[in-house]
Order: sequence, then C-alpha cells, then structure tokens
Amino acid sequence: MLSKAKIKLIHALQQKKQRQQEGRFVAEGPKVVGDLMAVMPASILVATDSWLQDHEGQIQAEEIISVTSDELRKVSFLQHPQEVLALFPLAHKDIPLPDPTTDLVLALDGVQDPGNLGTIIRIADWFGITDIICSEETADVYNPKVVQATMGSIARVRLHYMSLDKFLDNIPKETPIYGTLLDGQDIYSQPLSPYGVIIMGNEGNGISPAIARRVTHRLLIPNFPAGRPTADSLNVAIATAITCAEFRRRMEG
Repeated sequence: MLSKAKIKLIHALQQKKQRQQEGRFVAEGPKVVGDLMAVMPASILVATDSWLQDHEGQIQAEEIISVTSDELRKVSFLQHPQEVLALFPLAHKDIPLPDPTTDLVLALDGVQDPGNLGTIIRIADWFGITDIICSEETADVYNPKVVQATMGSIARVRLHYMSLDKFLDNIPKETPIYGTLLDGQDIYSQPLSPYGVIIMGNEGNGISPAIARRVTHRLLIPNFPAGRPTADSLNVAIATAITCAEFRRRMEG
C-alpha cells in the first residue's frame, strides 16, 4: 500500500533541496526506470500489478509497492503516468573527471531549460559521449523533467557540476576547446579532433564572455543558403546534435 508518508516523500523530491537532503531522485516510465535499474537498484519502486507481473525476475529494488493506476496518478509528476515510478540514489560526488586529452567531452555553460538538458544527455549517449561538464548555473540533472527527457540515457552519461572556467584552465594547454559562436568558422570546413571539449551555451545568451575567451576553436553552424534571412539561432539541443554528429562523422571518415 502507498502510505501518506511515501506520497509526501515522492512529492517533496520535486525540489532540488529535498533531493539533496534525501540523496534520491524520481524516475518514471518503463524505459527510464528499466535503464536505471540495469545499473543500480531502486530504493523504492511503485508500479501497477500488470507491470510487476510482466517484469517478474527483472526488478532490482529494496522496496516494491503495488498500486492501482489511480494510486500511481497521485504520486506521478506526469500528466499521463506510465505504470511505474521509482526512487534512485543520487550519483556520488567523487566521480572521476573525464580526460579531454583522450576523449570528447561536452561542457554546458548555463543551459537552464530542463527539456534541453535532458535532450542533450540523450544526444551525448547516442554519440558515445559519456561525460558532460556542467557550469553551476546549468539545470539540475535530477529535476524530474530532465530525467524524463533523457529517456534512460541518464543511466549511461555522467554529469559533473563545477566551475567551468576552472575546469578549462586545468586541462593541458594543447587540448582543443571548441565552442559554437556566431563569429565562428564554418564547422564543415574546420579540422575537428576526436578528443577535446565542446562547449554549448545558454539558450538566450550563448557562451558567456569569460568562457568564450577560453575557446581555441570557434565554430559556426551555417544556415542555408548563406545570406538568406533566417532564425536568429538554433535551439541548443539541436545545435548540440549537429555538432556531435559532425565530430563523429569525421572519426568515421
């Protein structure tokens, strides 16, 4: 049975402060919950009888609560609940930082929309980028909207929140730092390496001046045809997908 205390706990985890205090976050839906359970057990799993029966023997959870669809609707953050909701532990803060001298690393400079962040995590997963460095102004990865937008990729991509300028200042000077900027050079005609840092900026302001000064390779995704009146900019998640696709295409070439 889903107690009032459990309902209160789940609702409280909508707030970042409560997630940090409890050390847990909420994931919903068969895809997201299934991908996360493949790498870590849930502390609490709330699901309908039909979902539990279909996944018998596959469930890793410390506590399992069977509910009706109406009961699930009381705790779900979604307009249309998807059979299962679970609480998982937050990642440890001492995860080793990635090495941009050997791997391609994404860095986010103040991406604030939860949907954009979740989609970027999904894009990184698709293109084999396992680590994202996030400025302290970037949206919280454990926001329920972010978790949902990742469609399970949160289980495979590590996010590191820290001072972005300090991270860039501490990597070897010869490491390429790429940034998408309006005064950049056409990405399709520029040399691209299979390692380094790719910086994506805030939805409204782009890459901040302090971080832009650290960019060593300024890139532009050109519109087509050149010179035609068009939108002012691309959505940051779309721009991330185009940029990552071009880097990976070069590796295959």
